[in-house]
Amino acid sequence: MQLKVLYFAQLRERFGLSEESLSTPDHVANIADLITLLAARGGVWQDTFSAGGGAFRVAMNQDMVTLDTPLQNHAEVAIFRPVTGG
Repeated sequence: MQLKVLYFAQLRERFGLSEESLSTPDHVANIADLITLLAARGGVWQDTFSAGGGAFRVAMNQDMVTLDTPLQNHAEVAIFRPVTGG
């Protein structure tokens, strides 16, 4: 599966990139699998996406999704921290 993954704000700064194209293995079927794949990179990736790494939100093709949402080939997946206003 081919994906375009976008990182915003703090995540962009932590990873040192704003986007990347990924070709995922067949076992990566949903958002949770994608997060697990990214965390497996280790280091800052694992720290960010582990249970203690803090909250993040995910959108696919500009629609908010949950971790169990199936991935779509050639989708744009955006990962970002929740934003609060005052």
